[in-house]
Amino acid sequence: MSQLALAIEADVSPRHICFIETGRARPSREMVLLLASALDVPLRERNALLLAAGYAPAYRETHLDSPELGAVRTALQAILRQQEPHPAVVMNRSWDILTSNGAATRFFGFLLDPASAAGPANVIRMMFDPDGLRPFVSNWEEVAEALIMRVHREAVGGAPDEATARLLEEVLAFPGVPRRWQRLSLETPLIPVIPVNFRKGSKTFAYFSTVTTLGTAQDVTLQELRIECFFPMNAETQRNAEELAL
Repeated sequence: MSQLALAIEADVSPRHICFIETGRARPSREMVLLLASALDVPLRERNALLLAAGYAPAYRETHLDSPELGAVRTALQAILRQQEPHPAVVMNRSWDILTSNGAATRFFGFLLDPASAAGPANVIRMMFDPDGLRPFVSNWEEVAEALIMRVHREAVGGAPDEATARLLEEVLAFPGVPRRWQRLSLETPLIPVIPVNFRKGSKTFAYFSTVTTLGTAQDVTLQELRIECFFPMNAETQRNAEELAL
């Protein structure tokens, strides 16, 4: 974004933007927040900008289990219930599953041995691990490539995320992962809808998923939540999901 475009967006003089960028002027706390808002910087990175400028963070990072977020938890559970009999999960910024609906528990329990899980379930790790979901995804390479390109962007884009970078390194080391995925391809577009085809025994499930975020959140934890809902692509998937619910 050019200095002029940012100045117009933030309603600040281009001269002042230039002085801030070149270090000739020290931005006030209000200016840091104004420019961060104009650039649509995530809340976690806004706090980092404030610290770099010598100011205290402005946005809290509240634990999801805290009493203050009770209303949000109620809303999340309502979204998860509404998705039945199809899976829905709530994830954090590192793709760890924080909570899920009954359909997700049934579905992943059908595909996997729940007793074999170690630590919090992580969507990316489950998809890449040869002992996880990977053997049951018939179009694994298509799905995995789209996912890994997104993780690449999150690991290095904006303020680097160390946890996501470690996750990226871990899953790229799994056997059978193509070497070309080691590097981010900016030419590869992000796919708006990724069909995921699962098969175990005689049962098949064809899903696509949507990821929802809380767009008006003013808390770091809430802004980074992701709600992934799976939707059936055919009548067979609908029927098989209903049978699992019995």
